Formats: sequence, structure tokens, C-alpha cells
Amino acid sequence: MKAPGRLLLVILCSLGFSVVYVLLCCWACLPFCLDSCLDPHLSANFRPTVPGPLHFSGYSSVPDGKPLVRELCRSCAVVSSSGQMLGSGLGAQIDGAECVLRMNQAPTVGFEADVGRRSTLRVISHTSVPLLLRNYSYYFQQARDTLYVVWGQGRHMDRALGGRTYRMLLQLTKMYPGLQVFTFTERMMAYCDQVFQDETGKNRRQSGSFLSTGWFTMIVALELCEEIVVYGMVSDSYCRSGQPGPGWEGSWGGWEDRGPLRWPPTRGSRSCGVQGVWPS
Repeated sequence: MKAPGRLLLVILCSLGFSVVYVLLCCWACLPFCLDSCLDPHLSANFRPTVPGPLHFSGYSSVPDGKPLVRELCRSCAVVSSSGQMLGSGLGAQIDGAECVLRMNQAPTVGFEADVGRRSTLRVISHTSVPLLLRNYSYYFQQARDTLYVVWGQGRHMDRALGGRTYRMLLQLTKMYPGLQVFTFTERMMAYCDQVFQDETGKNRRQSGSFLSTGWFTMIVALELCEEIVVYGMVSDSYCRSGQPGPGWEGSWGGWEDRGPLRWPPTRGSRSCGVQGVWPS
């Protein structure tokens, strides 16, 4: 074969190989050409880690008992009911998170500059349900996009026997069709007790401790969120500082810190009594 013919054959083979290479990259996203499959303008932080909605079996909807189904939140702001949030000026930063988690009946109206205005999800104590009902037009009518997750055990939350608190939740879903109300399952409540024991070395029942709404909110956040920023909770040095902090609840509560805390800190240290304090 003459030299020009060989050169033409080499060129054609090279072009054919290039076409096959590009097609394989687009079709299969092979590891050696993965970067060419991704939008170069998207950073790694914006590449989806878990596509599509997930099923969270620890939460049961009212009244049909179906599990919670939703996509993970890429960023979450967990806002405590803390008086120290007043004057913080963190409202815009809180609202900048994809999901905002609040506790019980903590207000936003009139405090938007400090705590934000959005409420993606509220974790509610069974004892606080009647308090929300006092202002039901705001919590359940004006803010109907909010997802409510209610924790509690005992006869008041019993579905089979129609406990008092459960009946209130049932009535709410009838008053406001489409309202998203879930309760912790018994298995999830037991899991929360086990986490307490793993983190503190204490059996919750035997030690006479109780878990706060802040505790359950952190459990929910750890399941639903890829990144968590906590506002108004005590820092990981709180127990070691030896300084008495303000009260746990009150008019807007009374935590120690104003600024945000990024999760997770170092796990496994012991807390100082732990009632209302997420162990770091």
C-alpha cells in the first residue's frame, strides 16, 4: 500500500476511535471521562448524592399511617426556641437554607430579622399541640406548607385507642385537607432512647431523664439533612465551661449562644445531665 493510502487509513481509524470514545462517554459516563458528563459550571457541592424521594419509616402520617416520603434537604437551619436569638440579626441567613426546622410554637411573626420567616418543618411535643391550637389560623391555615412532626408516647398519642392528642391531630387534618402531619412511630421513639444511651452512657428511663423537643429535632435533622447549621443551642464546650447557662424554656426560651453551630461536632462526649442539651 502506498504511503498516501496508509496515511488516509490512519486518519480514518483515528476519527472512528474518537467518535466511539465520545459516544461511550455520553452513554455510559465512564470513569475516565466522568468530568465531561457533568456540567462544568456545577460545583461538587451541587451534585446530587441521593436522587429522588426517600421513605422514612420512623414517621407515620395522620390519619393513614403512611411513612414520610421526601427528598433530602441539602442544607438545613435548625432554629431553637431561644431568647438569645433576639437581636442576632440572623434571619436572612436562616432563610437562606433549603429547609428550616423549628420547634413547638416558636413564633416568627415580628421576629423575622432574627429568626427568619420560613418554616419547612416543625417538630412538636405532644404537650404543645394544644398551644398551637390556640393560634391554629396561623400555624395550620396561613402556613400550610409546613410539615408537622409530633413526638410523644403513652395513651394520649395512642392511635388504636384514640388518645386525646391524636384525636386533636386527626381533627386538624379534617379541618385542613392536605395538611402534612406525622407522628414518631414507637420504634423511632425507642431509637431516640437508644441514641441517648449510646451518647451519654445512661439509660433514659432508669436515670429519670426526659428527652426534649430539641433532641427530637436533631434526630429528624440528622435523617433529613445533608448539612446542618444549628442556631441558638449550646456549644460543645458548654458542659466543660462550668458557667451556669440561662433557663431551658421561658419567653423565647433561654439558651447560651446566639451564633450558628455547624453539625456534626465530635460525637461521643458525655453531656451534663442532658435534659434539653444535644450531646456533642
